[in-house]
Parts: sequence; C-alpha cells; structure tokens
Amino acid sequence: MVLVFRSHCHLESYLADCYDAIAVFLCIHIVLRFRNIAAKRDVPALDRYWEQVLALLWPRFELILEMNVQSVRSTDPQRLGGLDTRPHYITRRYAEFSSALVSINQTIPNERTMQLLGQLQVEVENFVLRVAAEFSSRKEQLVFLINNYDMMLGVLMERAADDSKEVESFQQLLNARTQEFIEELLSPPFGGLVAFVKEAEALIERGQAERLRGEEARVTQLIRGFGSSWKSSVESLSQDVMRSFTNFRNGTSIIQGALTQLIQLYHRFHRVLSQPQLRALPARAELINIHHLMVELKKHKPNF
Repeated sequence: MVLVFRSHCHLESYLADCYDAIAVFLCIHIVLRFRNIAAKRDVPALDRYWEQVLALLWPRFELILEMNVQSVRSTDPQRLGGLDTRPHYITRRYAEFSSALVSINQTIPNERTMQLLGQLQVEVENFVLRVAAEFSSRKEQLVFLINNYDMMLGVLMERAADDSKEVESFQQLLNARTQEFIEELLSPPFGGLVAFVKEAEALIERGQAERLRGEEARVTQLIRGFGSSWKSSVESLSQDVMRSFTNFRNGTSIIQGALTQLIQLYHRFHRVLSQPQLRALPARAELINIHHLMVELKKHKPNF
C-alpha cells in the first residue's frame, strides 16, 4: 500500500510539470491495456489503482491539449518573422503531433480526445488562413494553402486511417484550393477564352444564340491568339507550378489538372463555334484539332 501511495504521489508530482501530451497519452493507453489484460485474466486487485492513475493522467492530457488549442488560436502571423509559401513549421508540428495522437487513439478510441483534436484542427486551419492573408496576391495565398494542406495530409495519411476525419477534411480543403489555383493559373493566358465560352454557353442555354453573330471579330481574335501562344503559355505555367510547390507529385497533379481543364475548355470552345451563327466563320479553319492538342499537351507532362 505504501508503494502504491508513493507511486501515486510521484506520478502526480511529475505530471504537474509535464507538457508532453504524447507521453501522457501513451501512459494512458498503457494503463488501459494493462487494465484490459487484468480484466481478461480476472485479476481485480489493481482496479482501484488503475482508476487513480487514469484520474491523474486524463485531466493533465486534456489540459495540455487545451493549451495547444489556445496557443494556436492566439498566434499572430505578423510576429512570426519572414513568411514564404512553403509549409509553415507550425503546421508541420501540428501534423506530426496530431497524427501521433490519432494513431494511438485508433487502438482504444476516446471521444473526448477526438473532440479536442477537432478543436485543434479548426484552430490550425484558421491559423493557416491568417498566414495566407499576409500574402498580397491570391495566387501566393493559394500556393501557401496548397503546400500546407498537402504537407499535413501527407503526414496524416502515413499514420492515420485514410477515412479518418482529419484526412477527409484536409483532402477536401486541398481539392478546393487546388481547383481554385488551376483557374487562377489559366486566367492570365486563357482568361479571354474562358470568359467568352461562359458567356456563349449562357446565351445558348437561354435560347439567345442569335446574339453570337455579333461576336465574329472577338472569336477570330481568340482563335488566332490561342493558336499563336498556347504552347509558350503552357510551358510558362508548367515552370511556374514547378517553382511553386514543394511536393513534386502534387505539382505534377496540378499541371495535369490544368492541362485537362485547358483541353476541356478548348473542346467547349469548339462546340460553341459549331453553332449555326458561327459555323461559317472563316477563322474556324484555323482551329486546332482537339486530338492534336491532346497529343501536344502530353509532351508537357512532367516526369519526376
């Protein structure tokens, strides 16, 4: 009994100055496993001791997690020094920390732990948005967001289940920002084409295709502009992506997504020009064949 009391006091003294959430959580799960083993072997002698130990460990663990949540919530990006678009060290630390706890928690799940990790995730997501807001251009903001979401997702997927809430959440965020970045990437060289296709499709859908007859000069300019500059534009955006993203595989995926969207855009342009109002336009003869465009774009597929 004296040994148990001393052990209890020693643990209480140690926890008072402990801020290692992973270590405390490991202790909790060690106790839970020993308690389960004792229960299976019908050894109730230490039941009260296990409960006393857990009564010390759980509050400390929750307090440390709450302190982490508050720390991230109160972080001011402007006090973090110079920023760039690479993954931030705070998000990397969060990813390693969270993935470790998620991995441990999978063995004997605890709902309170998941709630606290959920709060921490929300604060990290808000922190990433606050840091992104420090960049002046939307493109830089998106590069920063994608790099950080991709890094956190990669770390989590190494240790957590693919269907975990954390993985699913960051995958959705990554997909949304990637799509926005692709649109931002295509806008400078192909923005005029995008705008015309959207306007023309809207007119056709409303039964106002006759208004396309007044767009011959604009369409001719778009056809010739695309034909003369698409190769250099694609090369430029490919190099831009290569410079922007720290994960080569992610960069490859973004380039492929951009090229796929470009092909789809040009195919929609072809369909608009097949309307009776534009079918006789002489410049249609200068349109690039879709199959030829696909073959040419495959040459720009990066290999890492």
